[in-house]
Amino acid sequence: METDMRWMDWRQNNLINIGVLIFATLVVAKVLSVLLFPRSKNRLPPTVKTLPLVGGLVKFMKGPTDMLRTEYLKLGSVFTINLLHKKITFLIGPEVSAHFCSAPESDLSQQEVYQFNVAIFGPGVVFDVDYPTRLQQFRFFADALNVNKMKAYVDMMIMETEEHFSKWGDEGEIDLKKEMEQLITKIVSRCLLGKEVHEKLFDDVSALFHDLDDGMLPISVLFPYLPIPAHRCRDRARKKLHKIFGKIISSRKATDKKENDMLQSLIDAKYKDGRPTTESEISGMLIAALFGGQNTSSITTIWSGAYLLRHRQYLSVALDEQKRLMKKHRDMIDRDILSEMDVLYRCIKEALRLHPPLVMLLRSSHSDFSVTTLEGKEYDIPKGHIVATSPAVANRLPQIYKNPDSYDPDRFAAGREEDKAAGSFSYLSFGGGKHKCLGEAFAYLQIKVIWTHLLRNFDMELISQFPENDENDIVVGVKGKVMVRYKRRKLSVDYL
Repeated sequence: METDMRWMDWRQNNLINIGVLIFATLVVAKVLSVLLFPRSKNRLPPTVKTLPLVGGLVKFMKGPTDMLRTEYLKLGSVFTINLLHKKITFLIGPEVSAHFCSAPESDLSQQEVYQFNVAIFGPGVVFDVDYPTRLQQFRFFADALNVNKMKAYVDMMIMETEEHFSKWGDEGEIDLKKEMEQLITKIVSRCLLGKEVHEKLFDDVSALFHDLDDGMLPISVLFPYLPIPAHRCRDRARKKLHKIFGKIISSRKATDKKENDMLQSLIDAKYKDGRPTTESEISGMLIAALFGGQNTSSITTIWSGAYLLRHRQYLSVALDEQKRLMKKHRDMIDRDILSEMDVLYRCIKEALRLHPPLVMLLRSSHSDFSVTTLEGKEYDIPKGHIVATSPAVANRLPQIYKNPDSYDPDRFAAGREEDKAAGSFSYLSFGGGKHKCLGEAFAYLQIKVIWTHLLRNFDMELISQFPENDENDIVVGVKGKVMVRYKRRKLSVDYL
């Protein structure tokens, strides 16, 4: 009997030990599977079919927009492209873009993917510094673009615009693209770079900026220091610009007189520890501001005009708005009056929806995350992928925008507001979330100032073919000339 009891105890203990061992084995196996095989292949995004080794580089170099739209239609809102040794996973649409727009820098970082900008801006600024320092530098930009500064900038914008168009004759033909590029450069140089550049060095700085811009090629994203002529010319231009700005900064610091421009704001700026900005940092941030304020704004100004002149019904409504405001305010224009121009605002916003200059926004993934598509399908995005979205594709999704390829500024009118119906991140022309463009308000103001002057003072007609996108650069511009016939008039005389 005693022997039987000992046998039963031993058996019971043995079964418990076996059970514990099995349970422990299952736990270890699960942990190992998570560590070694963190994601099921069934949940990974579909991959674009590409050539071996080079991946999607050939398609990418031909023009990313058409490629992305094609793959979106084939694969859906989440897909991966192999690009040489990199994997780029695209998230297209608001339901899968929320994490992209809102994730902290520790999860999705700009630092690594925008390193190619260091070759443009120079060392020690923006994407060449750690995140806390970059945040402080972005604060410097924000301070230079605050409401009080904007009011002063509008006066400068009006002055430059009036002076530029005073040189037009009573009638003639012009290349709208060339005119807008020149005028935007004048406005940006006056508001951001300061009167020294504007009055004495404008031609020199403009030529150097052109060389910098020409050094920003699609291949520059992957190989920013490739020894090609465009990159060598870019590097020389950056060094010369730093030298020019350095002399101006030293001159300003030697006087007590303060100017009302971004340059002065950056000179006066201090980091949290009390350290002032250095000459090199100020020069680099000025170049970054010039890039952000000139290229994208001139492109949008051209598209805004091309669409208005092509769609005469919207041109008529925009003119009626100007008549109403001139009856209310006479010939006055200031920041507050510009804010009343809802029709013009919607026309600009719609042109920007159809032609966002930045067709891709990029991040580097530092952690795994998952997304769920509109259809309810879940995908796991592994750590180490480059994560991207495309305003060019997202801004034309038919489930968000009715007739998405058509020009319809009324889609943003009160009561309709298609960009808000699907929630946040449906309209990405200025990015969204944590990294939304700081210069959005500045951009709208200068474009409004320019087209307000043109609408009030000229009859215009588009006489060339409607333009197309030029995807040879990272910032997608307008291809070829945009020829316009004009005739001078004054609304204050003709309509009041």
